[in-house]
Amino acid sequence: MQALVYTPAMQGVGEFDGGKIKEQKPIGFPGEGAVIKRVGPLFYWAWATSSAEAIIGLHPHQGFEIITYVVKGSAFHGDTLGTNSTVGAGGAQVMQTGSGVSHQEKVSANAELFQIWFEPELTEAIRRQPTYRQHEHEDFPQESNAAGYQVKTVIGSDAPIQLVADIKMWDVEVNSGTHYKQKVSAGYTLTALAIRGQGTWAESGASKQPVNFHHKDFIIAAAKAETEVEIINTDEGILRLILIEVPTTVSYPLYHKR
Repeated sequence: MQALVYTPAMQGVGEFDGGKIKEQKPIGFPGEGAVIKRVGPLFYWAWATSSAEAIIGLHPHQGFEIITYVVKGSAFHGDTLGTNSTVGAGGAQVMQTGSGVSHQEKVSANAELFQIWFEPELTEAIRRQPTYRQHEHEDFPQESNAAGYQVKTVIGSDAPIQLVADIKMWDVEVNSGTHYKQKVSAGYTLTALAIRGQGTWAESGASKQPVNFHHKDFIIAAAKAETEVEIINTDEGILRLILIEVPTTVSYPLYHKR
């Protein structure tokens, strides 16, 4: 397994509402500057922060499964299904957009959140009714380990979010000087975004030198055989990573970004 590190300069950027929302995009749309266009069914990943309360007006989506995961502040969601709801820090909003739905968004001042799109088989997805679900921080399984790390499962296993696309997602915090190990299944790719701190990334038991990564870096590692990744926090503060595992390839055709 070879881990590839993409610095912020290799990621895309975007903004909304006159620049009140700024985005770093590990995976972006054409023209936004991101080197990575997709990883399997992981189609789009934006990391947004707001300087003031900001609004994104009503706009349509179809087919994709979209999660908004809030780190700080709050996010409002309104849609043509009749939804009007707000979720706070640690919570998530999930749209399975199916045959089509339009929604509008509003974020609080000083918010930090992700919007991430996953791609199921689209010819099947657009025949399904669109749905919206919301989950609070307390709804997600959380594990605190005496070794010095905390893991919150956001998608997959016992988490409340279950998608059609084959996705697993974790929010991991690792104390200074502590290591965290994550298994990666054969034929899957583990992606990671370092939203706090820095560290090293290595394959457990391998002779290769660990790869260094820093705050805001995006890491991608594809496993041909079942592998265990060892991540060590080399910073004085908390290392926080958003980890997403996806199949490296899928059995259905994927949408081509133009």
